[in-house]
Amino acid sequence: QVQVVESGGGLVQAGGSLRLSCAGPRSILSINPMGWYRQAPGKQRELVARITSGGYTDYADSVKGRFTISRDNVKNTVYLQMNSLKPEDTAVYYCAVDIGLQRQWGQGTQVTVSS
Repeated sequence: QVQVVESGGGLVQAGGSLRLSCAGPRSILSINPMGWYRQAPGKQRELVARITSGGYTDYADSVKGRFTISRDNVKNTVYLQMNSLKPEDTAVYYCAVDIGLQRQWGQGTQVTVSS
């Protein structure tokens, strides 16, 4: 079981910014696709952004132009920079790594955006 650990969540006002971090083993993070997902109360978990080992990125329509996913293979960390946050971005955010057909999750970090 690969351990990835999220950090950086918190409470922010609408229009503000947060940066989430996901750290894990270099041997895993540097070569496998990574993604950020979120789950709001009463809703299903959804993809927010993902990045391949080659740096290709993909975003949910709801966050395009506001969020940026990136990876630093030296620091063994994947980031999610979130700008222009909205109350509807409030959720628990999870980092996940895809290893073959398996998706392994972090424990999640709460992001709360107040209006």
